[in-house]
Amino acid sequence: MKDRLRVLIVDDHPVVRRGLRTMLEDEPWVEEVVEAATVAEAIKEAVTQQAHVVAMDVALPDGDGIDATRRIVRACPEVRVLVLTMADDEDTVARALEAGARGYLLKDTDPDAVIDSLRTVAAGGIVLGPRIGLAVIAAAARRPARLPPPLDQLTPREYEILTLLASGESNARIARRLGVTEKTIRNQLTNVFSKLEVADRVQAALLARRMGVGE
Repeated sequence: MKDRLRVLIVDDHPVVRRGLRTMLEDEPWVEEVVEAATVAEAIKEAVTQQAHVVAMDVALPDGDGIDATRRIVRACPEVRVLVLTMADDEDTVARALEAGARGYLLKDTDPDAVIDSLRTVAAGGIVLGPRIGLAVIAAAARRPARLPPPLDQLTPREYEILTLLASGESNARIARRLGVTEKTIRNQLTNVFSKLEVADRVQAALLARRMGVGE
């Protein structure tokens, strides 16, 4: 890790940014703290300010912090991103890791632990909060690292459902296998159809099979 680093805080809440900035400015390894409140600002500041490490929220006014993470890592491969957010569901964590985040913490984490995690991520380490368990890692592993469009728009759970659908499973059987209600599967399939731009499960299954899913 470089001696002194530039840290970018991405969050639409000024109080959160101010609190993190105050703590970081007292750290001997921090050279400068930069702030951003939107996806557009985050990408701009990460590139122009040559940030070394980023604290990234997921819910931003103009889009998704995970998409911002992916774009920042693509533009600046040396940047290390720590996602710091309220969302702790499996799909969101897996998406963040797939996008290139090197860590994932919830906002109710002790502030000192957040600062330590930023330093760890900046040094090349990986940090997962105590509630981010092995199930999340398994969810990320079930999905291929790089999916072709439009499959790359699916969350790990949506990809898993599509795989089962393409294998000929009914909604009821998919629900039983995944331990959720059939209504949940119907709702998630609606998202899948929208992202794949297909009308129904038959078209989704045909598209999936053409792309090698469910074989």
